Amino acid sequence: MEAKEDYPEILTIPVKEIGSEPVAHWRVMKPVIKYDLCRKCWVCVHFCPEGVISESEEGPVIDYRFCKGCGVCANECPAKAIEMVREV
Repeated sequence: MEAKEDYPEILTIPVKEIGSEPVAHWRVMKPVIKYDLCRKCWVCVHFCPEGVISESEEGPVIDYRFCKGCGVCANECPAKAIEMVREV
């Protein structure tokens, strides 16, 4: 079997500074917590598929460097305390 040399060129997308914002640079929507509505039930922590939400005394804290903006946390929040807003 002959090797073919007619493969299309692979396109690459340059990544911003490696380690500073691994996925955040391509996020379209981001979750914002309304702490006045938050009941600290931690449902968002358990449902986040990336594990980027952690517990604190004030309420959930999101590590935006790794948040992909999927919206699962906002969808699962029983108090509707997480709002998805367009990334600027």
